[in-house]
Amino acid sequence: MITHRRMGATRLALLSSLALASLLYGCGGGETIALEEKGSPFIAFDIWVKAGSQNDPEGKEGLASLTAQLLADGSTQQDTYQQIIEKLYPMAAGYGASVDKEMTVFRGTVHVDNLEGYYGLLKNALLTPAFSQADFDRIKSQTLNYLERQRRYNRDEELSKELLYWMAYQGTPYQHPEEGYVQSVKSITLDDVKAFYDTYYVANNIVTAVGGGFPGGFPQRVRADFDTRPKGRVEKVPAPELEELDRVRILIVEKETDATSISLGFPTELIRGKGDFYAMKLVNAWFGDHRNSFSHLYQVIREKRGMNYGDYSYIEPFPLGYTTQDRPVNVSRRSNLFEIWIRPVGQTWVGDLHPRALFAARAALRELARLTANGLPESEIDRTKVFLSDYSLNYGSTVSRRLAYAVDDAFYGLSGPSGYLAAIRPELAKLTKKDVDGAIEKHLKSPGMYMVFVTRDGEALKKLILSGKATPNTYSGEVLLSLVSEDQQIASWPIVVQGDDIRVMDISEVFESR
Repeated sequence: MITHRRMGATRLALLSSLALASLLYGCGGGETIALEEKGSPFIAFDIWVKAGSQNDPEGKEGLASLTAQLLADGSTQQDTYQQIIEKLYPMAAGYGASVDKEMTVFRGTVHVDNLEGYYGLLKNALLTPAFSQADFDRIKSQTLNYLERQRRYNRDEELSKELLYWMAYQGTPYQHPEEGYVQSVKSITLDDVKAFYDTYYVANNIVTAVGGGFPGGFPQRVRADFDTRPKGRVEKVPAPELEELDRVRILIVEKETDATSISLGFPTELIRGKGDFYAMKLVNAWFGDHRNSFSHLYQVIREKRGMNYGDYSYIEPFPLGYTTQDRPVNVSRRSNLFEIWIRPVGQTWVGDLHPRALFAARAALRELARLTANGLPESEIDRTKVFLSDYSLNYGSTVSRRLAYAVDDAFYGLSGPSGYLAAIRPELAKLTKKDVDGAIEKHLKSPGMYMVFVTRDGEALKKLILSGKATPNTYSGEVLLSLVSEDQQIASWPIVVQGDDIRVMDISEVFESR
């Protein structure tokens, strides 16, 4: 549903005014966000239900996701699923659902000429679902196929990221992946879905957001339609409280593979728009901006050494990063990790898979330690300001994305000039070296670290880590002399961990049950 270049003054003026153009107001029931862009031929929808996987009952993990998918990909009281597809096809439009820890969002965009027909289908999907048993069985079967096969055997790099969050958020509502566990999804019934819908899809728990060149009064009309849902009392889920991480903890997932996927991270107190968030945004852009050769980690591990496809870091969640360069929207959370993602590191010849994987992990740890020890030079701060000020203009590249950012602003309590897209450039411009180094000191000096490796022969990797032996990198060609000394330091960079803090798990156990 849903390139780095300089933007002209028109794009800059548009993006700078987005937060001022969005309006959050009540209409006797829930809330509405209207982001009017007069003259636009498109109308975007972002229907936000204030519930996510954190609201899944214990033993029914995945219920929020399954409910949303049934609404987005199921029949309504007016049309069968096949009829809906046939009606959407000539509109060249569609709608879909995304579920995160705290948000469920139904998103779609349509040309103004097809607004009435499209909105009727979207409205029916959310307000008058058929809850067909056949649709439920189809979607549950698809979900289980994903959980048992695709999630475990298709994308190790995404799996390592999901497992990092699973480790960090043990015992909290954030612990389980949004799609749930194999056994929990098997236990979900159509009655469970109906009960979840009745509890959370209530008028006062739904925010309707409309953007683009909509006709006069249209956002109010949408709000009035959704206010036909009954009101309800929705219990607020407390934000996760994480224990202080005082040591290294490692999870090794064993599967047959010729490449090792790695994720590292630890909890932070960063929340979008609050405190020194923008200082850390600059730091993260310099250190590991997603899929950008500008970033330091990318240069150290990929460009200089050619070890893998990319190496990035994050201060906010970035699910499905392998699919896109666009920043994710509608994954707003009250708790975040600082995360390093090392895309799969392959062997160059038999026997060097584990040493190469550890070398890459050690390289990332060394660069992080150097950053926290030395801070950022003034010249790098200035260079990153220029890069990020330009690059961030791409964030709101479509009316759908601009509207989604406005919804995220509502989640974080940002408005007016404090709206995220409007605030990035002026906030970056104000930053000083003292601000940046203070943010590094506060947020990146963690005494502990969660580490996830997805690789083969997990016990052998565990033994190698515990041995403390150096793990030199291997090259298929000649090594630049400038790298020799640095490689020696990286190869022996300490990973201080006790045996009890390393767990080896077979791939068949991953996300099988709670």
